[in-house]
Amino acid sequence: MSRLVAVTVILAIASAGCSSTDSAPDDASSIRVATFNASLNRPAAGQLVTDLTGENAQARAVADTIAANSPDVLLINEFDYSGADAVALFNDNYLDQRYPYSFTAPVNTGVDSGLDLDRDGALGGPGDAWGFGQFPGQYGMALFSKYPIDTDSVRTFQNFLWKDMPDSLLPREHYGDVSDALRLSSKSHWDVPIDVNGKTLHVLASHPTPPSFDGPEDRNGKRNHDEIRLSAEYISGADYLYDDNGVRGGLEDGASFVMLGDQNSDPVDGDSVAGAIAQVLDLPRVQDPAPTSDGHGTDTADFADPNPGDLRVDYVLPSEDLTVVDSQVYWPDLPEHPSDHRLVWADLEI
Repeated sequence: MSRLVAVTVILAIASAGCSSTDSAPDDASSIRVATFNASLNRPAAGQLVTDLTGENAQARAVADTIAANSPDVLLINEFDYSGADAVALFNDNYLDQRYPYSFTAPVNTGVDSGLDLDRDGALGGPGDAWGFGQFPGQYGMALFSKYPIDTDSVRTFQNFLWKDMPDSLLPREHYGDVSDALRLSSKSHWDVPIDVNGKTLHVLASHPTPPSFDGPEDRNGKRNHDEIRLSAEYISGADYLYDDNGVRGGLEDGASFVMLGDQNSDPVDGDSVAGAIAQVLDLPRVQDPAPTSDGHGTDTADFADPNPGDLRVDYVLPSEDLTVVDSQVYWPDLPEHPSDHRLVWADLEI
């Protein structure tokens, strides 16, 4: 599928009424890059568009969280994909048109495979989608930026096959004769280049599946591990990788990047395969700011107690050539929060 068909890009120029503080400064010494699993997913297709057309309390609380941190580049996980509509509505109606540039693209969640992937003897339903979901685009992603996006150079990895990763953890004993058809990314993996005052910053966005909700075969845990491995090997320039346009290879040597997203993997706790997130954290090209919040350490998600409990699963990981000025997990003391995840940011010298 060509990029023109597969990718939806929104270049919504902010209105003249926006203040100068909402635009990207030409001489900024650093920019704030953030990730937030905002739980803006809905149980039915089109419901998010409907909610964002009017006044929705959860969406407003998400927008208030974003405004309190004022990121220049922001990845939102669990933002249902519906083409340009939801992204534009959220920017216009909730973010006060702060972000002149935004990007979204199709994801695997809810896309029917036509195969019995959950091995229940029947076809159809969320378990037989390429990524678990009730409808195409549920739990999608959206990127918002105050800096221009180089749309011609965007790379997506929605269709990369799990079997094509050498020495993968693909549980063939579970999937049987459909193993070779499986897509690796439960949503997608994106490389979105952004022009920050003449310097290219590659935003590497992803949201691997949770390593749970399966059986003793640990198919979701193994998929989570290999989805994180895809990011690690993309950063390392692995030549076996191919994107949705058939272009092979990973990130170029010396490229500046920041890896963003809910990776669903804690370095020490939780159900992920041992060493899953360490595949990225231990790379020489990656630095870990290890942002914290008062009272919660490096944890970024408030899950059910006692299991799995609070975990660190959301990451802002810049390349080693960038200087980290500051970083934080934004964990406000509120009676209610719009998501079980917290916004994470890092200020980077570009």
